[in-house]
Amino acid sequence: MHHIDQAPFFTQIQNSKRILLAGAGGGFDIYSGIPIYKRLVNMGKQVVLANFSFTLLEETTTKEVYPNCHIVKSGDSDYSGRGYFPEKILYSFLVTQGIETEIYGLRRLGVKPTTSSYRYLVKKHNIDTLVLVDGGTDSFMFGDEEGLGTPQEDVCSMISAFRSGAKKQFLISLGFGVDHFHGVSHYRFLENVAELMKNEGFLGVIQLLPQMEESRLFQELVDYANSRMKGKESIVANSVLSAIQGEYGDVHRTNRTEGSELWINPLMAMYWAFDLRKVVKNIKYYDYVKDSKSIGDINTGISAYRRQVDTFREKRQIPI
Repeated sequence: MHHIDQAPFFTQIQNSKRILLAGAGGGFDIYSGIPIYKRLVNMGKQVVLANFSFTLLEETTTKEVYPNCHIVKSGDSDYSGRGYFPEKILYSFLVTQGIETEIYGLRRLGVKPTTSSYRYLVKKHNIDTLVLVDGGTDSFMFGDEEGLGTPQEDVCSMISAFRSGAKKQFLISLGFGVDHFHGVSHYRFLENVAELMKNEGFLGVIQLLPQMEESRLFQELVDYANSRMKGKESIVANSVLSAIQGEYGDVHRTNRTEGSELWINPLMAMYWAFDLRKVVKNIKYYDYVKDSKSIGDINTGISAYRRQVDTFREKRQIPI
């Protein structure tokens, strides 16, 4: 039984001891989890970080500790010429804060190799709780919506974490509204949240406010990364930071969003927390992608599922 002054996510995680906090969708998703990371550490939890990576890890000096799973350190170098290494920048930032922790990068592959990597990390660190973080909301598209966004990496991480063997499994989302650019209907997102509420799969919301210690750490991280990845800044992280700071409407913190209209709003700075197992059970194309070995396989599986759907839930705008 929960009470109005309790966040169900933190109530359920209260007795967890060793937590794997992982970015679900590649890129900067793990950055969206750093405020949660800060709170968990302050609660006395042991927390290991991981990210389903867009970095070409095979073209870095990172150590491959398990097939397709690399441990990242601040001294690692990227030889790809892309200038894109969010995990290294995160590690370096945490060192400036006096924080030493393991950060792993998982290569951008399919469900089978990613599941194997998660099982390795769960066993190696004796993990009892796995928390996936999504920067955005397209991980909550069940598959029969007219617009899915870009769920390939998210669903790979979700199914892999689901099959990881971790006793407790959660999925949290930060950045309501940022996926409008990718064709996600937030009307359908809210409809899916309502469906998850019916079986207690939705664990409530947690608002990031500017006066919070965790929010200040997030701002420092985003500013640190922006200064080191000019031209490749995280659109999600910068949009969320604008929302935390009380900005509203068409506000741009990075040139990457020029030419588009943004809707920065207070809901964007809100964590939505879920029981991962109950979310995964609603993925209608689960059987089509569960044995995938590559992102290409996942794309093929999603397409195969959607070809046999008679009627999609059409895109709708929130009627307010």
